[in-house]
Amino acid sequence: MAHTWWVVLLELLLIGVVVHSVLEFLRGTRGARLIKGTALFLIISYTIIQLGGDKLVRVEFLFSRLLVFTSFAIVVVFQPELRRALIRLGETRLLRLGSHPARRMIDTLCQSAEYCSRNRIGALIAVERETGLAGLIENGTVLNAELSAELLNTIFWPGSILHDMGVVVRDGRVAAAGVQFPLAEGGEVSQEMGARHRAGLGLSQESDAVVVIVSEETGIISIAERGRLTRNLAPDDLRSMLTELLDRPAPGAARRTAA
Repeated sequence: MAHTWWVVLLELLLIGVVVHSVLEFLRGTRGARLIKGTALFLIISYTIIQLGGDKLVRVEFLFSRLLVFTSFAIVVVFQPELRRALIRLGETRLLRLGSHPARRMIDTLCQSAEYCSRNRIGALIAVERETGLAGLIENGTVLNAELSAELLNTIFWPGSILHDMGVVVRDGRVAAAGVQFPLAEGGEVSQEMGARHRAGLGLSQESDAVVVIVSEETGIISIAERGRLTRNLAPDDLRSMLTELLDRPAPGAARRTAA
């Protein structure tokens, strides 16, 4: 029993890490509000039962059955979120770009996005991070070509057969073009946004990819990341946000809030 205190401390620490990870993953989704409400209800119910002691036997019986029901309900209600979590877990990559390749890639992405924005050319570019996108790449046109603004601009030029789909950038190279991204649900995207925004947001919900989106109609540049869409980015803002997300800044750097 001499080590009981540190065992309890370790258990509390592990529980805290799990709870924080779940809430961080669900942040900004419908699951965040649901799980917070469910947790609050269960905590209040448990507290009442403990205070009531042996006088609330029937309530305690119902509460135990409610826990079983809640476990099944969570699997059903949070099915999309659980699916995304399993995809991320199964495709996590250990290798990342170094600082200098990342900066060159950011320069290229900014040049292409600004060109497409000026000329009202739609663009959809996903930069792979830790979650692998091999499944998407295999279903597109595999290129494995050196990343350049000229290549991206050519792919998204309206006359190109690949311009309506997305591009996946992996390890500083154009892995594939003509890639169909998973679409976000209709209620998660404003009606004024088109298929590119739905595709970019959908992919960011199912992976940790950073997705650059240029609207064909308005030329507005946006970034989708972890299920959040940041719109109306000026060139300087685009560069700053890509640097923050892709160049691994020092801990404590402020994260931009979604517009």
